[in-house]
Amino acid sequence: MQLDRYLSKYAGLSRQSILKLLTLGQIIVDGQIAVSRNQEVNDFSEILIENQPLSRHKPARYFMMNKPAGILSASTDPKHKTVIELLKPEEANDLHIAGRLDRATTGLLILTNDGKWSRHITEPEQKIPKCYLVETVYAISPETEPLFAKGIYFAYENITTSPAKLEQLSLTLCRLTIYEGRYHQVKRMFAAAGNRVQSLHRESMGKITLDKDLKPGQYRALTESEINSVLQN
Repeated sequence: MQLDRYLSKYAGLSRQSILKLLTLGQIIVDGQIAVSRNQEVNDFSEILIENQPLSRHKPARYFMMNKPAGILSASTDPKHKTVIELLKPEEANDLHIAGRLDRATTGLLILTNDGKWSRHITEPEQKIPKCYLVETVYAISPETEPLFAKGIYFAYENITTSPAKLEQLSLTLCRLTIYEGRYHQVKRMFAAAGNRVQSLHRESMGKITLDKDLKPGQYRALTESEINSVLQN
């Protein structure tokens, strides 16, 4: 939202008052003196008006969770338990999921209240790598790796996936790195290769790797370096 609209909405200032404060250098956004009423701000911008913080500001929060199988990646559901219910009530408020996992899929799940940040880590255009441990029903054929490296055509979206990296660990186990995260992407890729996914576990997103010490259902706050790593891609 533009700065003048934001201040009008949340600080009750008139346009004339905002222009006067800008002229006097009395509006500071994220540590810098604001010079334009058209400057873009959001709920996570730190805004000072005459050295007083705007009370509308709320801190951004970021968590990683080791998602258990059988838990739904959703805020609420009438039938199934959701990942939000695994959080402490005081921490769950306003959080959303950055990169959902299927109900049966386990591993790294990221929750935040920062919409801009979560869009950056999930939008296919950003090409942020997502690494999965994949167990298949049938032996992984020799043709699978070059097929994934070339890209799989999805007729429904009329797109071809970005080249994916497959590291085979056993006859039916591999580590797969993809760069989009489209709907059921891993399962659809293996289906195109004539195989089926038996189990799926997400290990990492970008430079954020699931802690091995986190048991299923446990979570922790992301570190500052983990948070910043997303915007460095």
